[in-house]
Amino acid sequence: MILPQNTTEFPQVEAEQQEKNPDPSPCVLGIIPIIYYSVLLCLGLPVNLLSAVVLSRLASKTKKSSYIYLLALTTSDILTQVFIVFVGFILQTAILHRKVPNAFIHLVSVLEFSSNHASIWITVLLTIDRYLALCYPLQYRSLSYPERTRRIIAIVFLSSFVTGIPFYWWSDVWRDPGSPGLMDRILKWVHCFLIYFIPCTIFLLTNTVIICKLRKKTESKRYHLHLGKTTAILMGITTVFAVLWAPRTIVIIIHMYVSSVNKDWRVHLAMDIGNMLALLNTAVNFFLYSFVSVRFRDTLKDVLWLPRPCCPKDKKKEQNESYSNSLKPLEIPMGTVI
Repeated sequence: MILPQNTTEFPQVEAEQQEKNPDPSPCVLGIIPIIYYSVLLCLGLPVNLLSAVVLSRLASKTKKSSYIYLLALTTSDILTQVFIVFVGFILQTAILHRKVPNAFIHLVSVLEFSSNHASIWITVLLTIDRYLALCYPLQYRSLSYPERTRRIIAIVFLSSFVTGIPFYWWSDVWRDPGSPGLMDRILKWVHCFLIYFIPCTIFLLTNTVIICKLRKKTESKRYHLHLGKTTAILMGITTVFAVLWAPRTIVIIIHMYVSSVNKDWRVHLAMDIGNMLALLNTAVNFFLYSFVSVRFRDTLKDVLWLPRPCCPKDKKKEQNESYSNSLKPLEIPMGTVI
């Protein structure tokens, strides 16, 4: 390509940058991340859309706040896959090779962090909702109902966008050869606390309180302790999140104080793997719902027009009883479902 005469300074700038950083760390995984993100998008986006349809039916049918929170979580996962997986990794990296204006990269960063914050903090709200339902069942109906739940979710989405605006100045770790400055370190620490340390602390405290309280009730009054479907799903979601997001959080801290991605191929490799594991979290919830919840599977079969297997009346009766008892007070013995 022949450059116009008035643009000769751009090659000079690129040459100067190459002289300052002549040997950037290579991508050890090669084309594997692009293949991974393409498969993740092609698999995760359809199953999340399917989950959204199923959860919207369950939310409208049961009028339960927990299904509304799960629907909002699925919506935020869809936004995360669109903005981070498709636009951030596939479009910018694979198709455009990051040859895009800096303003576009920073604007996409705001959308990426906003969707990411929404996904994580809706999970926090679901955790608090389950805590209230299990530990304060008599007051739960007055504290959590569909209208209030929708307002809270709207506030979370708006707050997530507001908290994502400062990340317009998030530095590009792949192209920035220098060590992070003060502003960049502040943003990275805020990011680590917002998306990992604070949520995981809330998950740990609420889940510990629930388990300890139920164990005491079980030991003192000989209850039968059964995990309800929504609570089992919640604990699965929080556990998967804590495991999959831990590597990325650790690598970000290493990038700040040990070595940059641009200079050390090992940090580059760790960042690639950390991002891949963290974004896997957006595609696993559908399989968790299908594995744990009978009601989700039945509704999924209705959505896909699949025939349900015939089951005896007694089995249906037991399923209906387990659904109706999911929010019984802890003081009711024998078969209390959480």
